[in-house]
Parts: sequence; structure tokens; C-alpha cells
Amino acid sequence: MTSPQELADRLGATGYLADEDLATVVFLAREMRRPLLLEGAPGTGKTALAEALAELEGVPLVRLQCYEGIDASQALYDWDFPRQILHLRTLEALHASGGLEAAEAESSLFDERYLLERPVLQALRAPAVLLVDEIDRADDEFEAFLLEVLSSWSVSIPELGTVRAQVPPTVVLTSNRTRDLHDALKRRCLYHWIDHPGLDREVAIVRRRIPEVSETLARQVVAAVQRLRTEDLVKPPGVAETLDWVAALQRLGSPELDLETAARTLGAVIKYREDAERVRQAMDRLLAR
Repeated sequence: MTSPQELADRLGATGYLADEDLATVVFLAREMRRPLLLEGAPGTGKTALAEALAELEGVPLVRLQCYEGIDASQALYDWDFPRQILHLRTLEALHASGGLEAAEAESSLFDERYLLERPVLQALRAPAVLLVDEIDRADDEFEAFLLEVLSSWSVSIPELGTVRAQVPPTVVLTSNRTRDLHDALKRRCLYHWIDHPGLDREVAIVRRRIPEVSETLARQVVAAVQRLRTEDLVKPPGVAETLDWVAALQRLGSPELDLETAARTLGAVIKYREDAERVRQAMDRLLAR
């Protein structure tokens, strides 16, 4: 691809609509072989962008879901211990009969056959889009490990040696900003903040993802969701919830969003009891056209 606009068009063909600023930073990340750090509220399309890039590039999406306590072994590799034990028992029988030396038996335990590739190693060994999802949930130690990998595009496996990427993967890191990330990691990446889309763009996203929906219904639902985001909710709805709400109304055969259908299908867009009670009390206002 020769320009951000061409990249935006190609992403659009996968169903992902990127604005000019986002298309530019994605284009530069690919051209400069730099990881892309996306921050923003949940449901703004950060993960969906990585999925769209994998489809665009025709490579697998390798997802590393971060969580509190994740460590390098869970991201990198492990050994298949049950198979190693079975192998060891076989070797012990051979050794007892004088058919195998101890050193040879030991080295055969750490063979490629017993290596379990975790997401980071998978992405280094084959062309892929590596999605490091919700990096803000991991701790400082994991950030340091990830920074080392992203700086050298290689990892060291003591039993096998160094694995270096022949073609560095496209890396997308996402953060919901539950905590601040270290400056060292941010400096390694190109950065973009993704906000909720405006009304017209969100309508376009809905109609691209669910082409059978009418313009009227799509605009009514998006307008209602955008009003919901201005309320003091525990979990404001994202674009994913907008799509779910439209899909639910489509399944029910509802030609438009009215008070009755909105109340019956609220579970598609609101996921907390406190939020549901607040929205029901203000339904007339929130659905005003």
C-alpha cells in the first residue's frame, strides 16, 4: 500500500471504517515496522482493527489476552510435560537395556516435538498480526519483557537457542487505560487514542457490518446509543453494543426503535443492572428524536 487513503480503503473492504488520522498512524506503523499502541474506552474498535489488519494481510491473528499476573512463560512458550514424562519412561527402558546414553536421553527431552508455542513465539516464527490485548491489565515486569521482545524481534529459549523473526509481525497493543503504561513501552510504539465515532460514522459502520438494516433504524439506534454514552453509566455502550442492538431489532423484525422494543431489547446494549434501571427511568428522553 502506497498511502494512508489506500490503506483506509482496504480496511473498509474488510468492514472496518478508519478515519484519516487512524489510517495514517496504521500506515506509518506498517511502513516503519513499529508496534501500534491503541488506547481508548472499551468498545471503540481497538481489537477490531487488529482483526481487520490480519484479514487485510492474509495472515493469522495471534491474540495474547493480558490479565493480572500473566508472565513471560504464558506469553512465550512452555514444555509439554506429560509427553516428556512418557518419553522419559521410554528412554529409561532403553537405557536399562544399554541402548541409550544418559546425555542423549536428556537432550531429547527438549526437542521441538515437546515445545508449546504461546502467542509471542507463534508470531515471531511465522507471519502474523500479534494482538496484545489490554496490556494495561499486566504488571510492570511483563511490560519489561514485552519491550525487550519488541526491541529485538527475538527471544531466547535456553534449550533451543535464539528465535529471531525473519519478518517482524504487525503488532497491535490495546489499553483501556485502567493504569498508565511505562514511557519506555510507549516510546517504542506509535500511539493513537481511539474515541467513540461520531453519529454519521457510526451509522456507516452499522450499515457496513449489517447491510440489510434500513437507514432509518440504523440512525435511530445510533442516536440512542450516543445519548446513552452521555449518561453517567457504569459501562457506556461501545460500537459492539450498537451492532448487537441493531442485530436484535432486525431479528425481531422491528422497522424502528420505539419505547416498547427498546425496553424489551435493552439487554443487547446495557450490561449492568444499575445502568438498566437508570436508562428505563429516562427512556422517553433518551429516545427523543
